[in-house]
Amino acid sequence: MKALIIAAGQGKRLRPIGDTKPLVTLLGLGLIERVILTAKKSGIKEFCIITGYNGEKIREQLSDGKKYGVKIQYVQNDSWTRGNAISILKARDYFKESFVLLMADHNYDHRILNELSKTKIGKDECILCVDRNPGDHLNIDDATKVRTVDHRIDLIGKDLSDYNCIDTGIFICNPVIFDVLEESISEGDEGLSGGIKILAQRHKMRYMPLGDNFWIDVDDKTDRRNAELLICNKLKKDTDGPVSRILNRPISLRISKLLLKTGITPNQISVLSTVIGLVGASFFFSGEYFYLILGGILIHIHSIVDGCDGEVARLKLRQTKYGGWLDSVLDRYVDAAIIFGLAYGYWSMTGDMTIWIIGFSALIGTFLNSYTSSKYDSIFKNGDMAKKSKFRMGRDVRLLLIVIGALTNQILIMLIILAVIANFEAIRRLITFRNKLDDDVQTMNREFVN
Repeated sequence: MKALIIAAGQGKRLRPIGDTKPLVTLLGLGLIERVILTAKKSGIKEFCIITGYNGEKIREQLSDGKKYGVKIQYVQNDSWTRGNAISILKARDYFKESFVLLMADHNYDHRILNELSKTKIGKDECILCVDRNPGDHLNIDDATKVRTVDHRIDLIGKDLSDYNCIDTGIFICNPVIFDVLEESISEGDEGLSGGIKILAQRHKMRYMPLGDNFWIDVDDKTDRRNAELLICNKLKKDTDGPVSRILNRPISLRISKLLLKTGITPNQISVLSTVIGLVGASFFFSGEYFYLILGGILIHIHSIVDGCDGEVARLKLRQTKYGGWLDSVLDRYVDAAIIFGLAYGYWSMTGDMTIWIIGFSALIGTFLNSYTSSKYDSIFKNGDMAKKSKFRMGRDVRLLLIVIGALTNQILIMLIILAVIANFEAIRRLITFRNKLDDDVQTMNREFVN
């Protein structure tokens, strides 16, 4: 499926930030770049962009779309001061079947398009995604209101007093939209809503509720600030451990916002985090308290920076499977260096050989936790476990234990605690996996019988 993006307007209210609204940055990306990359996450890779005001700057920035992994073509609307129906009609020759219609200044969750793409639509119908519970971050006075009846849209307009939801500006349209827009323009209405009204009158304008997904129309500096808060809030995960959630995330997010202003990549941040962790681990080999303190401080910095690669990747919509795998592998090297360094440093100072057995046990438990984390997190997120328990024994907790042990010079006690907790967690996860698999088998058997 292709997407049509309207990017022709002037955007006067954002002029203090930038003179080309679609290119105004939001957390390291232009508004229209976010629209494109979000749509790409839903499998859309062909775009037609309607440009108008400063259209040459947009074309220069986005080019043919290769750097985003998509294909972009442009249509210039020199009558950009008129309504957006004029812009849409300019693309009539480019769409012969259903397509997604998006606004260059609307930020949204990619799951909206995932749901829209699954929705069946008649050849003479269009579907609009609507927000039934608009948040405080939205300017309702400036929003387009919608009244729905049963499964269809009844009325739409900015001046509606009787409405039950808000227009998000996210559509799936059939070519019939061009016919009704032409009709509404001939009647003096040059806005997109004019064509929607005609389809609504014919009972051909359907809607899809937004659900728990987010969207925001970025029209001014306040909207941009609210959009930043919304997007950053989405970085929080159900699988965040207590240390990540309470201590690390608030700090790493501030660092990530600064890193967005640089050209550093998420993979480079992973390598940087690894270097910090290895340097911290190297101090542990000395065994002297002063170096334990230095190492502990660096390990905690590593723990914080370790979250920045994923944050920057998600904020820039550039997550890759390789990036996640690289980060995981590098973390294992740091984990091994930390525990080996602690064990060696303690042994060199005391000559106590039992530290090697304890250190080996801690290392095995740590690696088993890491090995089972992906499967465990999928159960934690999708099952009832997240409701039953908000505590997740992960790497953030293990690193904090190590930092505390280093700062208090209690290496033996700390490694014993780490070995016990890590291996107990590994066993607990095995039991959880078994119970989950047994439940799945019983569910399948019941469905088969029924």
